[in-house]
Amino acid sequence: MTLAETAQADQHNGGVMTFAADQPLKLDSGGRIDGLQVAYMTYGRLNADRSNAILVCHALSLDQYVASSHPLTGRRAWWRTLVGPGLPLDPDKHFIICSNVVGGCMGSTGPSSINPATGAPWGLAFPVITIADMVRAQAMLVDALGVKTLFAVVGGSMGGMQVLQWAADYPDRIFAAVCIAAAARHSAQNIAFHEVGRQAIMADPDWRGGDYAAQGVRPEKGLAVARMAAHITYLSEPALHRKFGRELQSDGLSWGFDADFQVESYLRHQGASFVDRFDANSYLYITRAMDYFDLAASRNGVLADVFRPARDVRFCVFSFTSDWLYPTVESRAIVRALNAAAARVSFVEIDSDKGHDAFLLEEPVLREALGGFMSSAAHSRGLDADASL
Repeated sequence: MTLAETAQADQHNGGVMTFAADQPLKLDSGGRIDGLQVAYMTYGRLNADRSNAILVCHALSLDQYVASSHPLTGRRAWWRTLVGPGLPLDPDKHFIICSNVVGGCMGSTGPSSINPATGAPWGLAFPVITIADMVRAQAMLVDALGVKTLFAVVGGSMGGMQVLQWAADYPDRIFAAVCIAAAARHSAQNIAFHEVGRQAIMADPDWRGGDYAAQGVRPEKGLAVARMAAHITYLSEPALHRKFGRELQSDGLSWGFDADFQVESYLRHQGASFVDRFDANSYLYITRAMDYFDLAASRNGVLADVFRPARDVRFCVFSFTSDWLYPTVESRAIVRALNAAAARVSFVEIDSDKGHDAFLLEEPVLREALGGFMSSAAHSRGLDADASL
């Protein structure tokens, strides 16, 4: 291996961490997963005192490839606007960790994994998981990587939920927490949209009661419809109008039910491309985990009580004006609870017409504000430009 190749390997690693049977993942449902596997990627290097680690938590349909292309699908890094050299989450300064959530389908144990008791895919025999279970698995991975405390935990959407769960469950293990476009509990509207998607999957004849993998089929139509419905919630009406308006695919109407409008064609493409990279049962399990998320439920609905043990954590909360999936009112509720708990919190509402997906897109204000927060936190932590050496 050349010197350049060695440097690259130091900066960009990944694999699957397998835990022994005597290290089960204990679940909120009362069940457990033995032989847990967690697929992950790391970028950058740990510094000498192991104080520069950042955990990035991904959203529903994303994966561990936060800053590199997926080796099988070729899909580009999903957070290339914020993670990379010279960006707020900089592998030249930080040791960045991103893992596929438990219940996922990108290498971590999930419903498409093999059930050791049967030798066949778990399917619906897989136990129901929660956001807290996902975080518990992440904590096991972080331990296995030799990191006792994290400089920061950062995530958007479902990733933001995981950030809040980290603050609730492991406040002594994190220095800073960045929650972007998320909420402390799932709303009735969001649960409703998820149920539409789940019913679309389960209504597909090829779902086969969740046993499709063992029978050599896939509920592609149902999963595609679920993705189409969800994708609408990620956008805003101004964004849809700007991109498509009522533009037609061709010169005239078909007077039928083909994709006459460009927006119809776009949604069909989103659905078709999604089924090639995602598992239908994982979609069921992950959306259910999001629906069950209610951070204050264990504290009689008092969110401030959840955050009292996290007073020393530095929080930064972001929202977007056109995000109707997780609107600013949800972020403000988090900020009010943090203030009531006497926690340290900054809040930024970003004026954007891109909808919920704005956290994944080019948003200069997000990049600059996050960069400023991370720099300030690094200074308080005692990290400097040589932290990765």
